[in-house]
Amino acid sequence: MTLARLAALHGVATSYSPSPGTTVPVPEATVVTVLGALDVDATTPAAVRASLAAAEEAAATRLLPPTVVVWQGDEPSGRPRPLAALPPGSTLRITLEDGGTAASPVAWADLPAGIHALEARAPDGRTGRAALVVAPPRVPRPAAPCHGVLVQLYSLLSSRSWGMGDLGDLRELADWAGRSLGSGFVQVNPLHAAVPGTPTDPSPYRPSSRRFPDPVHLRVEDVPEYAYVTGAARAELDALAGRAGELRDGVLRKGELIDRDAVWVLKRRALEIVAEVPLGPGRQAAFDAFRSAQGQALEDHATWCALVERYGADRAQWPRGLRDARSAATARAREELADRVAFHRRLVWLTDGQLAAASRAAREAGMAVGVVHDLAVGVHPDGADAWALGDAYALGMSVGAPPDAFNARGQDWGLPPWRPDALAASGYAPYRELLRSLLRHAGALRIDHVMGLFRLWWVPAGLPPTEGTYVRYDADAMLAVLALEAHRAGAAVIGEDLGTVEPGVREALERRGVLGTSVLWFERDWEGDRRPLPPEAWREGCVATATTHDLPSTAARLSGEHVDLRHRLGLLTRPLAEERAEDARDVAEWLAYLRGLGLLDADAGRDEEAEVRAVYRFLRRTPARMTGVWLPDAVGDRRPQNLPGTWDQYPNWRLPLAGADGRPLTLEELAASPRLRALMAELDAAGAPGRPPTAPPGARGD
Repeated sequence: MTLARLAALHGVATSYSPSPGTTVPVPEATVVTVLGALDVDATTPAAVRASLAAAEEAAATRLLPPTVVVWQGDEPSGRPRPLAALPPGSTLRITLEDGGTAASPVAWADLPAGIHALEARAPDGRTGRAALVVAPPRVPRPAAPCHGVLVQLYSLLSSRSWGMGDLGDLRELADWAGRSLGSGFVQVNPLHAAVPGTPTDPSPYRPSSRRFPDPVHLRVEDVPEYAYVTGAARAELDALAGRAGELRDGVLRKGELIDRDAVWVLKRRALEIVAEVPLGPGRQAAFDAFRSAQGQALEDHATWCALVERYGADRAQWPRGLRDARSAATARAREELADRVAFHRRLVWLTDGQLAAASRAAREAGMAVGVVHDLAVGVHPDGADAWALGDAYALGMSVGAPPDAFNARGQDWGLPPWRPDALAASGYAPYRELLRSLLRHAGALRIDHVMGLFRLWWVPAGLPPTEGTYVRYDADAMLAVLALEAHRAGAAVIGEDLGTVEPGVREALERRGVLGTSVLWFERDWEGDRRPLPPEAWREGCVATATTHDLPSTAARLSGEHVDLRHRLGLLTRPLAEERAEDARDVAEWLAYLRGLGLLDADAGRDEEAEVRAVYRFLRRTPARMTGVWLPDAVGDRRPQNLPGTWDQYPNWRLPLAGADGRPLTLEELAASPRLRALMAELDAAGAPGRPPTAPPGARGD
């Protein structure tokens, strides 16, 4: 019981419930190891007693928690709950973010939104200091329902791409989709900086840095200095562009996979040549302002990039002194590698500029939301963020998922989690800066595994995922910082809340305006007869879509091809005949329901294009604030971009967008696709979004 009390004080679970009515104990060794990652000694009974006594004494004597949250409108009178235990007669002082001070006594409801400093003094002379997060009550939402497109940017190549989709392609896609399709947004995969390697991990969800983008996404020709390269350097640039054209043609015409490493080799050399061109006065001033605004974080990231070039991506192989971002050895290395540090610093700025251009194009094209960026759940343990912000991460731990009905072995994602204690002690500074960076050029931000704002499954190194445990975060503070930064950016927030979600999480997210994610095939009346959920019963606060990057395309789902693919790769847990039969029943039920709603011709035979259109017309009948069209669905692509449970058995994250015949399509061909235009026209003709019609009698098969 003593260990359980100690664990509870630090948010570490000693049991969990994989399903209602079932409780599974966490191995004691796991609890001890996780507490150790939080610098809490629980290795012996005596250590547990000492750590518990210290924690309880600290809680009893501390005047303020590290961070205090105030929601505007939630504190009409009295003090916020964390201050209720202050001794009578205590005084408070608030220093506002802008340097001013709040009037006394404090009118909590009238405090401006921001990150302020709160100081308390007790009559006995004790003092305390905390970060005071004052947040608007809700995250902004789109003013009216809209539809948009979802795409993995690397997969969408134009005739100008250097072997993978880039930010020039994103700008063109946003401009075209906004003007020609009436789209309100375009959502892309995470564009975070990757960890270089041989080969690089192609997954955009296991990055080196979430704060800074990857320059592999740059359109080299769009860098202004490119036009001023002359002589032999221009000849080399032209040769590099020619080799890039060969990469592009290999993907589009010869069936080759997208090779991010090969693309980066060419782009890096081209950008080195372009970087030799001096910046003009205005460009230099803009670069200097960017560098100043990004501060130490940019210096750290550029330094890490330069160190990787010299010593490789495995930090364990670096000289010991360089493994610490704040060491004297690292400071010396930064000076020794000043030219390369400057180069990587400049690449970040250039990429930021092209992200801004894509966002601007989306808004100028009339998009109500604009570009939706994606935030991965974590970072690579050897990446730039883990190196620069090591104290904020629980190194030696990995984020994952516990065993459930779909994966009896659980999951280990190989990503170190935030330390909740370190975040709170810093006033959530690393988290705030991350959000601010991502929201700079975003109309909305999707948060992968948004449940991680509440708790994460920690797996100690060397143990299987089944021997992990949940560690809880201060969800109120995480949501408050999110709401504050989204409010400042005028951006919506989308939470990926699929899978196992603990009770109360979706309600808390809805209360704060965070949109959820609803996928057609999962939306059933699970508490009733399990039939398809009527469109009017869907939640308004969501992005409604037919699939995601981790799921089969709609064409593959309707045809059952996804079952055959998983069978070929040995991923099925039941006989093929059983899987096919269950899948066929599921599809047949949905198709019958769509016919009952009049969205599909009841007398016609199977017609894949018509069925895909019916699926998306159904989604537009829901009250969902945003409807997302998976771009591969619009052209009949049958392959998933990622197949969970595979590594080298399937070309995850390396497939170009293709048509129903498997032939890769360029952005230009996509724009001319009759199938895509027919689908998007159906969405615009689906009636007034948000006001779904009443289902006809018997539409649910009654």
